[in-house]
Amino acid sequence: MVVVKKKVVEGREYYYLQHTVRTPAGVQAREKYLGAKLPSDVETAKRDFLTEIYRERWYPLLDQVHLNYQKEKRTLPPSASQKRDRQFSVKFTYDTNRIEGSKLTYRETADLLEKGLSPSQKPIEDIKEAEAHDKVFQEALRHKKDLSMQTILMWHKKLFEETKTDTAGKFRTHQVAISGSRFMPPSAVEVQPLLREFFRWYDRNKRSMHPVELAAGVHLRFVTIHPFADGNGRMSRILMNFVLHRYGFPLLNIPYEGRRGYYNALERSQVKENDSTFTQWFFRRYLKEHSAYAKIRK
Repeated sequence: MVVVKKKVVEGREYYYLQHTVRTPAGVQAREKYLGAKLPSDVETAKRDFLTEIYRERWYPLLDQVHLNYQKEKRTLPPSASQKRDRQFSVKFTYDTNRIEGSKLTYRETADLLEKGLSPSQKPIEDIKEAEAHDKVFQEALRHKKDLSMQTILMWHKKLFEETKTDTAGKFRTHQVAISGSRFMPPSAVEVQPLLREFFRWYDRNKRSMHPVELAAGVHLRFVTIHPFADGNGRMSRILMNFVLHRYGFPLLNIPYEGRRGYYNALERSQVKENDSTFTQWFFRRYLKEHSAYAKIRK
């Protein structure tokens, strides 16, 4: 988180921006001098400073991932590429639903989606939502147009039209809470104005922001608005991968086993109303997932 610090030197006040960065050597503080007076737009200065830090620390590694992924993609036989994509879709569907309480195991999810075998003695809702998620995710990857309010409503409707018929494809009309979180989502009357602002933010940043940072921002902002009665986490993770795919980056799965760190990063950013905590968690998770691509290859 970027904060403004004031120093007094020989009786005169000077202002700095400060941001702590976690490195292999420990936590380090980065500073940037602002002057004897605060600039008129401190928030812009904070964002620019954070971008400088990201550009130095994260962007080269993320760009290396993109470069090596695209190289591999060009040389991979179509059958191998299709198999890899299918395996990701099954794992992504399993984990994203498991995070939200699904009782299906990974093997049951794979048998359901690849062989059409429905597990016995498991909730029919979990089965239908796994099938629907797989279809909507594939549709999102094929989607050529950019994000829109109509597209999001359509995908949500398809996700839940067989299990949550009263809320599928509809914005919530009541207050919701997130179990175990200190963050309280906005009221129902704020949902559509906040979504319009979400799309304005997306349109402003989609050409200038690094694609991986954009994907993190889309995920965080959408799930923070919490526009639906249910399914906000699953939708935000689909939107996240829509952005990564659109810009040619490898996709990201957030595993059920790592949900605690994921929840903590989301909550800290939401409570403090600051993107950087979640964004840096996202960068680290992304590079861990794709560490093989982050290495320089000849």
